[in-house]
Amino acid sequence: MRLPPPISQHLPVRLISIITNIAVISLVGIMAIQAPAATQQLACSTTALHFGSVAVGETETLLVTLANNGSSSVTVSNINLSNAEFSVSGVSLPMALAPGQSASVSVTFAPTTGGYTGGNVDFLSDASNPNLKVQVTGTGSTSQPVTASPASLSFGLQPVGSVSTLSLVLTNTRKWSVSLEGLQISGSGFSISGPSLPLTLTGGQSATFSVTFTPQSTIPSGGSVLVQGRGLTIPLTGAGTTVGQLTIAPSALNFGDVNIGNTGDQTLSLTAGGSAVTISSSASSSAQFALAGASFPLTIAAGQSVSLNVVFTPQNSGIVSGTLSFASNASNTTSTEPLSGTGTSPVYTVGLSWQPSSSSVTGYNVYRGPASSGPFSKINPSLNGSTAYTDNSVTTGQTYYYVTTAVNSSNQESAPSTPAEAKIP
Repeated sequence: MRLPPPISQHLPVRLISIITNIAVISLVGIMAIQAPAATQQLACSTTALHFGSVAVGETETLLVTLANNGSSSVTVSNINLSNAEFSVSGVSLPMALAPGQSASVSVTFAPTTGGYTGGNVDFLSDASNPNLKVQVTGTGSTSQPVTASPASLSFGLQPVGSVSTLSLVLTNTRKWSVSLEGLQISGSGFSISGPSLPLTLTGGQSATFSVTFTPQSTIPSGGSVLVQGRGLTIPLTGAGTTVGQLTIAPSALNFGDVNIGNTGDQTLSLTAGGSAVTISSSASSSAQFALAGASFPLTIAAGQSVSLNVVFTPQNSGIVSGTLSFASNASNTTSTEPLSGTGTSPVYTVGLSWQPSSSSVTGYNVYRGPASSGPFSKINPSLNGSTAYTDNSVTTGQTYYYVTTAVNSSNQESAPSTPAEAKIP
């Protein structure tokens, strides 16, 4: 009869199986309780600000952005700082942020003693996360082995999507060589390029880097360049702005016929699209076209229009062409309007009329001369049967004298009338 193996031979197998099952159950349990972190209603562009090394008695400021990511308004009621070496500015409390709205806050490090220090900036609000903490650290120093010029970079307002570049010069202030191990850049839209690192700078030597800002939105952006291993931080600031578009209507102005010396006028409309546009100046390619009553600079609010009066004063006969150009901060920095018109010589006539003769006559003759004393020349091609006549052959700038005579059926002509004067403009 075959006996079963001793119990001692089975125990190891059962123990291994139990241990394996426990390990699997434990792993599954850990995976099941992991979940993505909930989005904070009040968020900050960074959770930690590192000021690096700042000379005692001087200050350095970094920019952070608070954003309301929720669907309801948030009010920041207080800002607490755990270390007096740090301060905040640029915000007025209480500060309300509508859903999707953001605000910039400046945090400043002003060391009064040497050495490393740190703390927290607590933003207290009625958000779902009522206490938003931002860690701040910095080191007070009495001497910097590496200095930056400039000490901070501000890009100001730049069109969204554009690229703006500033130079950053790092200099070894020591008499001996100093190594730059690396540069760490932070902040939305900022990047840096330049010599390959690590880089050794001999005593007094400098290296130039290019810092680029490409704003993606109109929200102000703050960041920094950290010189690793040297405790040097260079603050970065910049903001995006939408660029306006300047449009002109109508697409061209035609003044038609205008007599020489007279003035014709037309109206054009300038419209700012996208954002406000400031027109700094205007220029006409021809002195015969000009703006009337306009003064610059002229700012047009986004979506609004202004009307300007353009005048045409021809100096000579014939077709005149030109352009009116506007310089502005719009995306189309120079906008032009084609202009045209025709200068014409005015046509003058002299209308004459007189009292009828008291005698029986068959008609009248009309005479014209350069002076009241003559000589006079007949200008009517045939006997005029009425007591009115129009002279269509006068010239601008001349003075004429007219007399009339009466003619009877025997073709006898009377003495001339008293001369009448006519001055042509």
